Amino acid sequence: MHGKQKKFRVIRKLLLLVMVVCLVPVGQAYYLSYKHQKQQEHLKNLLKEGTAQKEGSGSRNEEGLQGKKGIASQDVSQRYKNLQKENKDFIGWLAVEGTEIDYPVLQCEDDEFYLTHNFYKEKDKYGCLYVKSMADVNTPDANFIIYGHNMRDGAMFGTLDSYGEEAFYREHKWISFDTLYEERVYEVLSVFQIDIQDRNAFPYYQFYQAEDECEFMEFYRNVKKLSLYGTGVEAEFGDTFLTLSTCSGMGENIRFVVVAKRVVD
Repeated sequence: MHGKQKKFRVIRKLLLLVMVVCLVPVGQAYYLSYKHQKQQEHLKNLLKEGTAQKEGSGSRNEEGLQGKKGIASQDVSQRYKNLQKENKDFIGWLAVEGTEIDYPVLQCEDDEFYLTHNFYKEKDKYGCLYVKSMADVNTPDANFIIYGHNMRDGAMFGTLDSYGEEAFYREHKWISFDTLYEERVYEVLSVFQIDIQDRNAFPYYQFYQAEDECEFMEFYRNVKKLSLYGTGVEAEFGDTFLTLSTCSGMGENIRFVVVAKRVVD
């Protein structure tokens, strides 16, 4: 009898140990998610403080994206003044209605840095939305690419794949990306998945500037052909694109990509 009790105690301790080992990563993931949410709330509050200084201002999500066709003004830089003070790498704000995407965009010389660091340059698996150093947000690049992690809790680009459903696209055609000096609106043109390790796959991530109309049309035709569904959005030489790129749950080398064309009055 005594031996059975001792055996039971050992088993109970082992089960408790296994439970603790299993719960630690769960608790850590919850903490990191909570920390990320609190930081984003703080950044959005900084955004609201800047926005409140504009006449007739309101929260970002209350602004109709379809009505903003490309407004250049000093008011925009005032809106983001607080965020720029917090981090000089801040170059703009990306928002996609119907998703959790409502984030600052960063840029620095090290293209890998914001894969693993947050807005305050602390180590963070969430990273940030970022652009590579070769891009210039203040010049008319033919294609401006923003990268971000596809997080399981829906953070960062974790809800970008909502565009995999045509019905979602039909209700959310517009993407807002504001720089420090200019408000920009883009209309979704193409949505696709691609294996970046496939030698025959179109290297969308290499296209920044079009040397000529031929190069522009090559990019445009390829992304249209790759699209999961037709959007009916057309483009011509001289138009500029915004590309959002993230990992896909379909595999380590698969990328989920949304390409949108800038809308200008």
